[in-house]
Amino acid sequence: MFSKVLIRQMSSQPLKEVVVMGGGLMGTGIAQISAQSNHKITLVDLNQEILNKAEKRIQASIGRVAKKQYKDDPKAGEEFVAASLTNLTYATNAESALASADIIVEAISEVLPLKQKLFKQWDEMCPEKTIFATNTSFLKVGDVMKDVARLDKCGGLHFFNPVPVMKLLEVIRIPQTSDETFASMSAWGKAIGKYTVTCKDTNGFIVNALLGPYVSDAIAMVERGDATYQDVDAAVKLGLGYPMGPFELLDYTGIDLHKHINDNAAEDMKRPSKLIDQMVADGKLGMKTGEGFYKYNKK
Repeated sequence: MFSKVLIRQMSSQPLKEVVVMGGGLMGTGIAQISAQSNHKITLVDLNQEILNKAEKRIQASIGRVAKKQYKDDPKAGEEFVAASLTNLTYATNAESALASADIIVEAISEVLPLKQKLFKQWDEMCPEKTIFATNTSFLKVGDVMKDVARLDKCGGLHFFNPVPVMKLLEVIRIPQTSDETFASMSAWGKAIGKYTVTCKDTNGFIVNALLGPYVSDAIAMVERGDATYQDVDAAVKLGLGYPMGPFELLDYTGIDLHKHINDNAAEDMKRPSKLIDQMVADGKLGMKTGEGFYKYNKK
């Protein structure tokens, strides 16, 4: 209780100008909810085609939000959509946006050397005020920020997919994170409508530290022939009350992502799976390819 009072009393820098790096599903979702909450957003990706797809996805998603929130006032809904979209800028070159950014939220591929390289570059380009945050789901934040000089302004902001729907935001602080930086990240998380929880810079943070062994145990159970994946999913939903089973979740998040995370985990946390390896080799990656453990109709 006392620590929560202290956090509320910390002075925090208002984060109004936000640069989101990466136009994939996570980056697009982060940009959307930031724009909806009246922040100035620049969504950056080197690939213009990816940005074009991101823009269409955001427009459609904000339109759905408006219909739901303003179903009795269509005019207010139109104004909400227009105001949100006005807050958004798309860029293949981040230089001008970095010059005045209050915070950078990085949401690129989980490749540690690439993240390290980019944060080092941004450290040299950004003003002193800019906070650096990574959306990594399994890398250590301290490792990502290894070559950054402003470690007191670094931390992790781990969102969950789909970002516009999932309420949770894990706010991660490394030993060097200042109280002001932590307070600013937490306040911004609340300002964009998230419920924030705090974790030290540990493997998997809170959710994935619990989720990883659960999913790996489910895979091992099926590989041993103890149960079918359909029955495991049914048991978890009906017996534990989870909204989806572990194999439905793998299909949703991407079976290749599970393999990538497992392959790059610490040695004592790796859980190799011949089943997962074969599915990735066969291109059965889940919903995005139309087939994983289950089959889907690709639109």
